[in-house]
Amino acid sequence: MTFTTLEDAGKFYRNYAKAAGLSTRVWCTNRKGNEIKNQLITCSREGKWKSEISPTEKTNLIAGLNCPARIYIHTLKDVGAWIISKVVLDHSHPCCLSKAEMLKQHRKLSMSIRRTIENNEEAGIRPSKTYQSFVAAAGGHRELNFIEKDMRNYITREVRNVSEQEDAKEFGKYLLRMKEKNPNFFFELELEEDQSIKLAFWADARSRAAFEYFEDVISFDTTYNTNRYNLVCGSFVGVNHHGQSTLLGCSLMKNEEIESFKWSESMHSFFNKYITWNSSLIQFIKQYDNYLGSREQAERESDAADFHTVIPCATKSSIEAQFQDAYTHAKFREVQAQLRGKANCITRLKNSSLGYSVYEVGEQVSSSIFNKFVVTYNSVAAEVKCQCLLFESRGILCRHALSVLSFEQVSQVSPRYILERWSKKVKRRHTHIKSSHDEPLMEPRSKRFDQLVFRSQNICEFASESEELTAILHRAYDNVMAEMESLKAKRKGTSSLSHEDGNPLTSFKARQGFEQEDIQKIG
Repeated sequence: MTFTTLEDAGKFYRNYAKAAGLSTRVWCTNRKGNEIKNQLITCSREGKWKSEISPTEKTNLIAGLNCPARIYIHTLKDVGAWIISKVVLDHSHPCCLSKAEMLKQHRKLSMSIRRTIENNEEAGIRPSKTYQSFVAAAGGHRELNFIEKDMRNYITREVRNVSEQEDAKEFGKYLLRMKEKNPNFFFELELEEDQSIKLAFWADARSRAAFEYFEDVISFDTTYNTNRYNLVCGSFVGVNHHGQSTLLGCSLMKNEEIESFKWSESMHSFFNKYITWNSSLIQFIKQYDNYLGSREQAERESDAADFHTVIPCATKSSIEAQFQDAYTHAKFREVQAQLRGKANCITRLKNSSLGYSVYEVGEQVSSSIFNKFVVTYNSVAAEVKCQCLLFESRGILCRHALSVLSFEQVSQVSPRYILERWSKKVKRRHTHIKSSHDEPLMEPRSKRFDQLVFRSQNICEFASESEELTAILHRAYDNVMAEMESLKAKRKGTSSLSHEDGNPLTSFKARQGFEQEDIQKIG
């Protein structure tokens, strides 16, 4: 039997090995110059490992059992093809077909699996959860042709394995890409002499626009340390009109005394959710983008709820209706909580002169605690002010002030207490800007794969409606697969050297083994 390439010959033996319950490895390859002349492929249990460690003390697993099974492959110079010139089928160990899929050689991460792993890693989904999703989708561990260790090795080797300098370089490229996509993206980057990051700051266009509305209260939080490069993450955090935390900017700083930077734990839970201790800079920035996207979506959902729904008033108070009409749902609920708190308040007028009144409001906090607050009310200016300063700090009237307004029989509060900051009717510019999100830099094959998967999902969903439609799609897949294999074979020049059967294993007498005399006829 002839083969077009050395790879085809090796694949032929690997397919047999999987069917027979064993695995193989390339033992040696002979070359003449840059050209391979022949190759020896053996059973993976060939050889006998020698170790200076005493057998009684040795704990590492060994596989070598001097197994003689092997094949010899060499090139036919005049024909430009490869043949198997010698085959040894005898093994020094039993072969188990039922456990073949557990052998390392036969475990494989398909492109579909790899793309899912990469996407889940970018989304911050833990590897253990990703693996369990594969198990559930396949219908059990036995249906997968890989194990969790293979998946974790792929993540470590392909996704996370990057040097600090290379990581900083890719991080810099990310900042430049985002600036090109939107000129309002701002960043500053300072590198050390070894090209590692010393200081970085960035803010996307949406965050910068949001700052115009939410600049009144901003915290700078440096509680999270990325650890991998000893970098401290500093986040500029604001509060939007729904009372939700929103990131306005982010910085990475290298400092030898990290403890001196630690502050207010507000963003620590976010970073623990999205980032692992050994995350690279590229992973960090992807997770940061993901968080910006999730915050944008949360705001959009809350805006939609404010527009399409109404929270009913709990009382007949016209003041409550005033806030219901103006405020976002989140802030109106806070106002309602203060209105309910009026029930625990007792209001007493202490003195009054020329429209200026001083009240003492007692609040029953518990069965044994009764707090007192001084509230002043100017009926001419329609101004109320409480000693607790809730309005000054949180932007909503407190229950003590509301009690005084109720005592004064005020039906509508002054517009100064209906803050635009919490209004659901204001059209804010930043809500029309999408948060920054980098497009993944994929190799061409991965891009083509994702495009094909995306298009095929609708077809599969339509076909799954009935057995008849499913059968049509199966036939179409078979025809397309045959056409693609034919084209691939022509490009490789295999039209004259192809196997007599599409499955090379059918050349053997049985799938779990074959007789020596049959193999000697090959070639």
